[in-house]
Amino acid sequence: MDYRRVWDPGANYFFTLVTERRRALLIDHIDCLRDALRQVRAMYPFAIDAIVVLPDHLHTIWTLPPGDSDYSTRWALIKRRFSSGFPAMPSNPSQASRREKGIWQRRFWEHRIRDEGDWRRHMDYIHYNPVKHNHVRRVRDWPYSSFHHLVERGWYDKDWGNELADAVLEMDHE
Repeated sequence: MDYRRVWDPGANYFFTLVTERRRALLIDHIDCLRDALRQVRAMYPFAIDAIVVLPDHLHTIWTLPPGDSDYSTRWALIKRRFSSGFPAMPSNPSQASRREKGIWQRRFWEHRIRDEGDWRRHMDYIHYNPVKHNHVRRVRDWPYSSFHHLVERGWYDKDWGNELADAVLEMDHE
């Protein structure tokens, strides 16, 4: 695979991480995930601009500190800390030979946020994701999201996204 990552110190990045075989582990173990994020942020600081955690994947936007572009170490440590409480569940011989637990897909998706419009589109994507995946009908009803915090800060209206959900429901019933 000829995938090249972008390393831009102090930049904003959008990430998607997925569990191996899309196992629904994250919500059931949300406290373990929160602890892993907290512990790694204490060692390697970064700001979480937005996050949503669904049963089998998560999306987030981070802002890295000036002069720092090492998001890969942070994700490796977060994945390792989250996985430490689980028994090994390798799903193939390669995982077993590398002593991987089989909790996470090996790679993750990253996207360097280009500008404010790109940042806003990814913020909206993150917060609308639970509706998109039919976990809730309204953005505000999903508890594992930074949406609630951002409503308190005045960045979103508490009813944001409702018009999108209503439009989708209307299309489904036509």
